[in-house]
Amino acid sequence: MNSVRETAVGVFVLLGLVCVAWLTVKLGKMEVFSSQGFELSARFDSASGLRVGADVEIAGVPVGHVVNITLDPDPLRTQAVVRLRLAADFRLSDDSIASIKTSGLIGDKYISLSRGGSEKLLVSDGMIKETESAVDLESLIGKYAFGGV
Repeated sequence: MNSVRETAVGVFVLLGLVCVAWLTVKLGKMEVFSSQGFELSARFDSASGLRVGADVEIAGVPVGHVVNITLDPDPLRTQAVVRLRLAADFRLSDDSIASIKTSGLIGDKYISLSRGGSEKLLVSDGMIKETESAVDLESLIGKYAFGGV
């Protein structure tokens, strides 16, 4: 009788741990086994506030996420290089624009893509040339407060 009860408790605890692990992966927007899609890069003058895992959207619809943010290795450039992973079936023209935008009251940052009109498509490991960095509210408020506007 005791061994049946111990086995039931063990199964219940194991099931609970599996559920917690699944929720952690889902809520954390982590990828465990999936690396589907293709990657593009974009250079921004400032990627302040943008985080790895942030959404990439077009027309408000998520089409990917940010996988890496680094500093450009070229010593003549001081730009952030943002690596994006987009859905495998998503296509983007080579004159598209990537912008860092703010969502919600908390100020979470995400990448907004705007399609261009070119017939030429970006391929995997390509570079989005047209970018817009996020608006830096602190510097705007500072300029306004001290008469710089």
